[in-house]
Amino acid sequence: MSDLNTLTISEARTRLRQGEVTSRQLTEDCLAAIDAAGALNAYVHHTPDLAMRMAEAADDRLKQGGAPALCGVPLGIKDLFCTRGVDSQAGSRILEGFKPEYESTVTRQLWESGAVMLGKLNMDEFAMGSSNETSVYGNAVNPWKVDDRDLTPGGSSGGSSAAVAADLCLAATGTDTGGSIRQPAAFTGITGLKPTYGRCSRWGIVAFASSLDQAGPMTKDVRDAAILLRAMAGHDPLDSTSADLAVPDFEAALTGDIKGKTIGLPREYRMDGMSDEIDALWSRGREMLEDAGAKVVDVSLPHTKYALPAYYVIAPAEASSNLARYDGVRFGHRAKLDQGDGILELYEKTRAEGFGDEVKRRIMVGTYVLSAGFYDAYYNRARKVRTLIKRNFDDVFAQGVDAILTPATPSAAFGLGEVAGKDPVEMYLNDVFTVTVNLAGLPGISVPTGQDSKGLPLGLQLIGRPWEEGDLLNVAYALEQAAGFVAKPARWW
Repeated sequence: MSDLNTLTISEARTRLRQGEVTSRQLTEDCLAAIDAAGALNAYVHHTPDLAMRMAEAADDRLKQGGAPALCGVPLGIKDLFCTRGVDSQAGSRILEGFKPEYESTVTRQLWESGAVMLGKLNMDEFAMGSSNETSVYGNAVNPWKVDDRDLTPGGSSGGSSAAVAADLCLAATGTDTGGSIRQPAAFTGITGLKPTYGRCSRWGIVAFASSLDQAGPMTKDVRDAAILLRAMAGHDPLDSTSADLAVPDFEAALTGDIKGKTIGLPREYRMDGMSDEIDALWSRGREMLEDAGAKVVDVSLPHTKYALPAYYVIAPAEASSNLARYDGVRFGHRAKLDQGDGILELYEKTRAEGFGDEVKRRIMVGTYVLSAGFYDAYYNRARKVRTLIKRNFDDVFAQGVDAILTPATPSAAFGLGEVAGKDPVEMYLNDVFTVTVNLAGLPGISVPTGQDSKGLPLGLQLIGRPWEEGDLLNVAYALEQAAGFVAKPARWW
C-alpha cells in the first residue's frame, strides 16, 4: 500500500488527471485497506473484481481526456442502495440473497461519472437505528477508540462513516431519515451532508419513511461533499418526489467568504442534559463564524420540543406501510413451513424470522398510530406538528437568516452495548438535534469542529434554506477552515 486511500476526492481528481496515479492504483490501495480492517466490520458485501473492472474502465476514460470529476474515484455504497447484481440487503435478514436486476438512480449516476464501487457498507437494519447495532451483519465499529472500548460509529450509516474515517474508501454514500448521515459523521470526525428533500432521487433506495428519506454524501471534507453531491443529485422522472431543478456547481460556491451572512442560533436547542463540552463547542462555533465576518443572532424555533415525538410517530407509520411488501413470496428470506401451513403462516413466520427487534418495534408502533381510533390522535396530530416545525424555519429564514448553527449530537460517540437493548427512548434521543431538518425537508450538514476531553471528535450542524446547498456548503467550508480539524483515529485495527 502507498496510502493513496488517504486522499480526498479533490486530491485524487488532480492526481488522476495529471497522470500521477491511476484509478487501478487507488482502488488497489483501498481494497488492501479494507482487507486489513476486518475488525471494523464496515464492508458487508465485497466486490473487488467488479471494482478492478470499473477502475480499468475509468483509466481508459481518463486517457481519452474530458473525464468527469469522479472518474476513477473509489467509493463505498451503503447497503440501502440497490446495486445491479450485487447483494442489497438493507442490513436485514429478510432481504437475504436479494440481488437486484436494476440500479438505484443515485448509484447509476455515480457509475456514469466514472466512480468505482468497492463494495456495500454496513448499516442499521432498514436504516432504523442510531448505533449500527440493529444490523443483521453485526455492528460496525468506530475507528476512534478510548479506554480500550469499542465505540459506535453512529447510525444508520455507521458502515459509511467508519469506512470514510478509516480511509477504506475516498468517500461513501449515506441516507438520512432523521439524522443518519449527520450523526455518524459527527461521531467519526467526517463531513456528512443531508440535502434538501427531493434533491437526490429515492428510486432504487430501500424505503424506510418515504417523506423523510434522502440520500447524501459522507466525505473527508466539505469540498468533497460538494463534488459528490453534484454527481448524486438531479431530477429523476422515476421518483415523483424528485425536484425538477438544475443541479448547480456546488464546488464553485466554496469561496469561504461569509461576510454579511446572518447565522441563527436557536435558543430551543440549548437543552437540559446537554454536555458542557457540546455547549462549549457550540459557543466556539459562534465565535469562529463571527470572526469569519458573519453576523450571529439568536432565533426561536418554538416547536422544536415536539419534533422528536412527532418524528417517532410519522417515521414508524410510513415504515409500517413500506415494509408490508416483505412477505417471503417474491424475494429475500422465506420461512420453512410446517405441514398444513397456509399463506398467512408464511407471512407471519417469514416476517418474524426476517425482521429484527427494532424493526418489529417500529412496525408495531406505526401500525398502531395508523389504526382506527388512533389515526387522528397520533398520526394526524404529528403531521400538524410537522407543519408548524417547517413554518418555524420559514419564519426564521424570512427574517434574513442564511443558515442556522446547532450541535450535531448531544454527546461524543458512546460505547457499543451501552445504550442499545436497554431503553429505546434513550437511543432515540441521539436524533434530538437532527430530526427537525428531515421534518422540514431542509438541507443540513455536520462538520467536525473539535474533540472532547478524551480526544473523540465532535461536530456542529449547519441548517440551510431549501435548495440552497451551495450557500450552506460555503458556510460549512468557512467553519471547516476556521476549526482546522485534521485529527485522525490512531490505527488499532
